[in-house]
Amino acid sequence: MTSTESRADRFTRELSELKIPDPSNGRSSLWLRIGVTMMFAGPVLGIIAWFMSHNTSDPLVQRDAIILAILGVSVSVAGAAVFLRYSLTGFLRFWMARQSFEFATLTDRIEKGDRS
Repeated sequence: MTSTESRADRFTRELSELKIPDPSNGRSSLWLRIGVTMMFAGPVLGIIAWFMSHNTSDPLVQRDAIILAILGVSVSVAGAAVFLRYSLTGFLRFWMARQSFEFATLTDRIEKGDRS
């Protein structure tokens, strides 16, 4: 490390050496929106299925409504999983960068002999 290189510059250089994909391309925010949309689409499918089953006395249509309601639950659960995955990715990426910075600071202090 040169004496003119700041910690931020060194951190940026080390991140580029790790070849971590840049999150700024917007793909994770797209998946986040898709997850939220799926979470809201599930209950909508359930409501449609409820109206479908209550507006008829035909057992075949009511069974179709049951299938639609189960599909709505599945879509909602899958959307929650996608939302959780991509929302945690952003948080954990920040957490990893913070941990890396703190470990680098600690290493610098230990190398200088400062034990406080």
